[in-house]
Amino acid sequence: MEKQSAKQTAKEIAKHDVKYDAGHHAGKYIVSIDQSTQGTKALLFNERGELCMRTDLPHKQIVNSKGWVSHDGEEIYQNTIQVIKNVLAIAKVNPDEVAGLGISNQRETGIMWERETGKPSDYAVVWQCARAAQICERKEISGMAGKIREKTGLQLSPYFTAAKICWLLENVKGAKEKAKDHNICHGTMDSYLIYRLTRGEVYATDYSNASRTQLFNIFTLTWDKEICGSFGIDTENLPEVKDSNACFGYTDCEGFFAKPIPICGVMGDSHAALFGQNCRSEGKTKVTYGTGSSIMMNIGEKPILSSNGLVTSLAWGISGKPEYVLEGNLNYTGAVITWLKDSVHLIESASETEALAKEAAQEDSLYLVPAFSGLGAPYWDSNARAAIVGMDRTTGKAELARAALESIAYQITDIVRAMERDSEKKIGILRVDGGPTRNQYLMQFQSDITGSEVSISRIEELSGTGAAFMAGMALGVWQEEIFDTISWSKVLPQMTEEVRERKYGGYKNAVAMVRTR
Repeated sequence: MEKQSAKQTAKEIAKHDVKYDAGHHAGKYIVSIDQSTQGTKALLFNERGELCMRTDLPHKQIVNSKGWVSHDGEEIYQNTIQVIKNVLAIAKVNPDEVAGLGISNQRETGIMWERETGKPSDYAVVWQCARAAQICERKEISGMAGKIREKTGLQLSPYFTAAKICWLLENVKGAKEKAKDHNICHGTMDSYLIYRLTRGEVYATDYSNASRTQLFNIFTLTWDKEICGSFGIDTENLPEVKDSNACFGYTDCEGFFAKPIPICGVMGDSHAALFGQNCRSEGKTKVTYGTGSSIMMNIGEKPILSSNGLVTSLAWGISGKPEYVLEGNLNYTGAVITWLKDSVHLIESASETEALAKEAAQEDSLYLVPAFSGLGAPYWDSNARAAIVGMDRTTGKAELARAALESIAYQITDIVRAMERDSEKKIGILRVDGGPTRNQYLMQFQSDITGSEVSISRIEELSGTGAAFMAGMALGVWQEEIFDTISWSKVLPQMTEEVRERKYGGYKNAVAMVRTR
C-alpha cells in the first residue's frame, strides 16, 4: 500500500514540469548518482556542499569472443537503488533529510527497454563497443556523414549512440515490431534510469546526453527526423529533452523514501565534470581521466564546428539557456593501465606505474599507441590497431609502464592542440579530474608535453559533484558560492620546448604507423 501511494504521488507530480522553491523540500542533503563504465556510485553532500560519504558497486564488464562490450541494464538499475540505500545507511542519515537526486552517467552507451515493464530488452551496447561499425559504412548513412556533422556536431562513428540503437533494433528479436507500435524505449543510460526510478512515468533526457547520440540537432535543439530515419529510428520512440536543471520526475527508490524526492541535475558524466570544475565561462577547459577520457572546452552560447577532428556538443541547458563545448574523446586512457594489469600482467595495481616510470631509462624512446579499438579524436580511425614502437634490447617492464602512462598524456595533447587551433586560443590551464590524477608522474608529464599548467581538483569525484551542484542549485539548497568549496593543486611545465617537440614528434610518427586513413 505504501509503495502504491508513493507511486501515485510520483505519477501525479510527473504530469507537471515542477518549478522548485527553496522552501518546498526540507531536506538538507543531496544524493548524486555517478553511473560510470565500471560501476555505480552514490555521493552524499551536506548543506555546505561537502562530500560526506561515497559508496559504489561494480557491474560486470561483458565482453564476448568478438570483442563486443556490453552491460546488464537490470544489474545497473538494482545497483543504483542499492548504493543510494548504502550511502545513507553508512552515513547514518535519515532518508527524510534528502532534498533531491542528481545523475551523471556514461554517455554514448545505448540501451533499449520495454515501455510497459521498464525491463531491458537486451544488454546495453557500451560506448567502447564498435560492433555497429558496419552500420556506419552503409551507403545511406555514410553518404550523410557531412550532413550529420553539420547538424549534430559529431563525426559519423559507431562510438555514438545512433548506430548502437540501430544495431539493437535490428538484432534483438521482436524489437522492430515493438518499435512500430511504440512499445519500446531506447536511449542513453540516464533516460533508462529516470524511467525506472519514476516507474515509467518520465521518459526524458537532458541536452548534454541528447547531443552525444548523433541524432540530435544542436542548432534547432530537436531530434533530427532525417538522421533518425537513416538509422531506422522513430523520433516518437526517443525521450523528451529537458534542461539539465529541470524536473525529471520524482522517485521513491522502490519504496525506500517515504515521500518521493525530485530528480534533477542530470548530465552526461563529462559535462557534469565540466560543471563541477566550474568551467562555466567561455574558454575554460578540463580533462576527465577515466577508463577513457573526455577533453572539453566551454565555447559559450554559439556552437563552433571543428576543423581539426573534434566534435561539438551541448555543455548543458540551464533554465532555457543552452551552452556549447568543443570536445575530444579517447577510448583508452585509464584502460591502458587496466590492460597492463589484467591482460599483460605486467603490474598488480595501477599505483605501481608511477615508481616504474621514474625507474625507466631516461634516453628510452618507446611509444605505445593504444588503438585497441581504433583511434578516436582527432583521427577517427576505427580500423587502426594498437602498437608498441621503438623497442630495443634494453626495453623492459619500467619502460613499458612509462610508455603506457605517457600514451595517456600524448593522446590528450593531440586534442588540446586541436582545440587551440579551432578556438584560436592558447589553453594556459587544464583543469583535471579522475583517479589517474593521483599519479604524479602522469600529471607532471601532462603539464610538460602540453606546456600548460595542470590544475588538479582536490575532489576526485567531479562528475558526481557537478550533478550534485546542479541539483542543489535547482532546489535552492545552494547558490553559486558552492563552487568556492572546490580547491586545486597546481603542476607547472618543466620541460624545454626543444625536448617537448622532439618527444611529441616521435609520438606523432608512431601514430602515423598505425593509421589506416
